[in-house]
Amino acid sequence: MIDVIVIGGGHAGIEAALACARMKKETVLFTLHINMIATMPCNPSVGGPAKGIVVREIDALGGEMGRAADATALQFKMLNTTKGPGVQSLRVQSDKIAYKKYMQDVVLHQEHLTVREACVERIVAENGMIKGVLLQDGSMVESKIVIVTSGTFMASSILVGHTSTPGGPDGEPTTPHLSQSLRDLGLRTFRLKTGTPARILTSSIDFSKAEVQPGTNEFVCFSEDTTYIPPFEEQEVCYLTYTTPKTHEIIQKNLQESAMYSGLVKGVGPRYCPSIEDKLVRFADKPRHQIFLEPESRSLDTTYIQGFSTSMPHDVQEQMLRSLPGLENCVIKKYAYAIEYDAIDPLQCKPSLENKVIENLFTAGQVNGTSGYEEAAAQGLMAGINASLKLEGKEPLVLHRDEAYIGVMIDDLVTKGTKEPYRLLTSRAEYRLLLRHDNADVRLTQYGYDIGLIPEPRYQNFLQKEQAVRQGMEELKEIRFTPKSEVNAYLEQIGYEPLKEGISAFELLRRPKVTLQGLYPYTNIDMVEKVQRQIEIEIKYEGYIAKARRDARHLHAMDKMRIPKNLDYATMEHLSLEARQKLAQIQPETLGQASRISGVNPADIAVLAMVIQEKKE
Repeated sequence: MIDVIVIGGGHAGIEAALACARMKKETVLFTLHINMIATMPCNPSVGGPAKGIVVREIDALGGEMGRAADATALQFKMLNTTKGPGVQSLRVQSDKIAYKKYMQDVVLHQEHLTVREACVERIVAENGMIKGVLLQDGSMVESKIVIVTSGTFMASSILVGHTSTPGGPDGEPTTPHLSQSLRDLGLRTFRLKTGTPARILTSSIDFSKAEVQPGTNEFVCFSEDTTYIPPFEEQEVCYLTYTTPKTHEIIQKNLQESAMYSGLVKGVGPRYCPSIEDKLVRFADKPRHQIFLEPESRSLDTTYIQGFSTSMPHDVQEQMLRSLPGLENCVIKKYAYAIEYDAIDPLQCKPSLENKVIENLFTAGQVNGTSGYEEAAAQGLMAGINASLKLEGKEPLVLHRDEAYIGVMIDDLVTKGTKEPYRLLTSRAEYRLLLRHDNADVRLTQYGYDIGLIPEPRYQNFLQKEQAVRQGMEELKEIRFTPKSEVNAYLEQIGYEPLKEGISAFELLRRPKVTLQGLYPYTNIDMVEKVQRQIEIEIKYEGYIAKARRDARHLHAMDKMRIPKNLDYATMEHLSLEARQKLAQIQPETLGQASRISGVNPADIAVLAMVIQEKKE
């Protein structure tokens, strides 16, 4: 019998299948078309606000996305560099063709992983336990665990204007019966909607009318394994243009022709990535909207029109696009469309991403109600890890909210649920100063090593870096400057008064403008850039970081208080009515999780804590 079946070859399915196989579990990945594994059906990029940190976390745990993104990037850009380190994150413009080829090569040559081209018709379970899957040809494949990562393919429909056509992204077929089989097993599903913009022939765009958007001229990357990125001057550039009054006039005139406003759409669309017609309705006071022109691949003559998603008819799309500066004579290679699909209610998932209704059934990615490649890949990785750990009879790996954005996302999904495509934002994290781009390896590499996804050489490199950080901190504390020190020249240069008393280099670095690079002539402490970056942040934000860690310890204490199974919340005195309903529906595993459920107030938590204590006694 197969150990694990993974359904779907998107970003979630790839990470789930690779994690299981690398943890020595015999794994079969079912995909509709092998040559469509790892496609980027929407934006040709990886990372962005919060998402870039997620990719760093995937890499720290032993996932593949970071390496693939670095190896196939057209441009590297660090975002929010003028803001604090808690919101800075990396985004790369990806070569979608090279990315797909890279991932397919990895998947097809991974030991313990078999890839099969087939459509899964039904999930098969007996007495609340997974048995395997039924394929479209009628054959049954048995397995111990099934991971569903079917993305936007479950009963999906392509929407353009007033027409709805069954189908998946990029013209692929849909999986029409899979979601019904899940409902037959007792799972709740709901409809969601997303969309994608048009692709334009690059050669038909007049870029002189747009603003150049270069990348970052530094060595920045996602993976700790990456040692080379293309020189800055060899990287591609993106461009920025804007909608015009003519664009808005065309959209307003044809609003009822859009699938979204014609009544055709039933699913809920993404709040943080709306269609252009939705932007005009929701932000009617804005005179214009940003539109980014992004290359898709060095092997394609196509540009992605970021921010211009729509479900308008093709003739209206042509008018809209040609009203944009630089696109007056554009040639459309692929029209925009909306897609509607079935998703699973994530409130039925455990924090391990195992389903509460069917044992040994895991779900991950957009099928859990999220949006974005990065969110999907992170869930796939965690589902694969926890499926493998369950087969080994071990406790699942559940990341806390102060440990990873991955932990924030999964906790949000399984505790609060979602009614719209969920997107990670830095504002969702209470401890974002702890969840930085620079320290993802510090937070998670030990986990990756312990479960067997981080190889020994990389782990040793990590330990050496950690030692370098500790050693650097100690050396900076030992170096002292006096009022007569030559460092005064540097301080005056950056706007500070000369020293009036002795001070250590460590204490001096707490000043905002002081950097390790600036102090180098006076300390002679030579460090690699990533060690230097981590030390500077830890010193400059020491007080804030310490407070965040104290707050997190309180959260950990609540998360350690496990709630006994099968509590009868309906008969529990002094709980509010809403708390009884929500607790019974979600069945939180810990007091911490219960405290984060919408509608459960502090008084309810106090009552629940007393009940837990009584059960212990």
